[in-house]
Amino acid sequence: MTRTKQIIVPIAILAAGILLFIGFSSMKKPPEEKAEVDNTPIVAVEEIHVAPMNLTVNSYGVVKPKYETELVAQISGEVVELAEVFVRGGFVEKNQLLARIDPNDYQAALIEAEATIASARAALEKERAQGQVAEREWKRITDSSPTELSLRKPQLAQELARVKSAQASVLRAKRNLERTEIRAPYDAMIESRMVGLGSFVSTGSKVGKLLGTDIAEIRLPIADNQLQFLAEQGENAQVNLIGTYAGKRVIWPAKIARSEGVVDNKSRMSYLVAEVKDPYGLNNASHESESKPIRFGSYVTAEILGVSLESATVLPRYLVDNSRVAILDADSKLQYVDITIARQEGSNVIVTSGLHEGDQLIVSALDYPLDGMKLSLQSSETTEGEETNQDASETQIASSKD
Repeated sequence: MTRTKQIIVPIAILAAGILLFIGFSSMKKPPEEKAEVDNTPIVAVEEIHVAPMNLTVNSYGVVKPKYETELVAQISGEVVELAEVFVRGGFVEKNQLLARIDPNDYQAALIEAEATIASARAALEKERAQGQVAEREWKRITDSSPTELSLRKPQLAQELARVKSAQASVLRAKRNLERTEIRAPYDAMIESRMVGLGSFVSTGSKVGKLLGTDIAEIRLPIADNQLQFLAEQGENAQVNLIGTYAGKRVIWPAKIARSEGVVDNKSRMSYLVAEVKDPYGLNNASHESESKPIRFGSYVTAEILGVSLESATVLPRYLVDNSRVAILDADSKLQYVDITIARQEGSNVIVTSGLHEGDQLIVSALDYPLDGMKLSLQSSETTEGEETNQDASETQIASSKD
């Protein structure tokens, strides 16, 4: 009996273990199937737009008058009259009287010179008459030819020289009398006045300084490598001058009048000269009522209109690698295309060939880009979902803090 138990008990335990294993095995759930993950890189793109473009070259300068003149007294005397507009900032017209020097002495000199020429002419007529009398008497006395001295020709020449000298004295006296009036040589603005009423000036003394208001000039420095973007090196190019007037931004149209034709020794720049006609708007016919004057001494920046490109587009410089950019082709594959860069402007480049209207430019970074690799386009739904998840996360964080 004992031996039988020893045999039956192990068998029963083994059978119970097998049954329990089968039961537990039947209760185990099968592993869930995982969805297949798409590892295609997702990229963001921007559509290329190609259009005609006008290049510009930027510069700067200070507005100065084309003509400026220092007025200098040509005679000596006391200043007896000053025009009311002969003050700093005053505007004067051509031939307008600015100052007058005491003319009394010069009027007296003119009268004296006129008296001298009258006396010289009388002496000349007297000498001519004496020469005619001498010629008649010589013919009555002898039939031989008379000498020039006999006919008083040397005396006549001397009197004629005296008349010419007297004429020169009259002209000089008249000119000195005219110089007692100091007039503006052209339409101008007074920059400075250096005399006062009652001042005594001598020949060569400075009276004032004028700035011509017909034309203003701005010298614009241009780097040598920028001249290639200007038609005919900027000759007759249109310019937009940008500055401020009364605290407001103003744009004045101008035109390149000439090139100075040399390279500055210090800055190594070439200089183009822009001109603005009637800068102060004194000629109403050439300015609109709302136009603002461009004042002498103003600092302005300049946009010089350059060459025109038939088709061009602007790209960020960081997207260009060795004159190539990455685009997403029609088959959603990465494609590198060669481009022609016409110009670099700060962080951007201007491309003239290699890209076409509607091309999809890849603007996102790729870890291991390979030409021809399959890509996936980032959709707006994905972006919105990411933003929604981010907002939800931020809300949960805020709630946990509260």
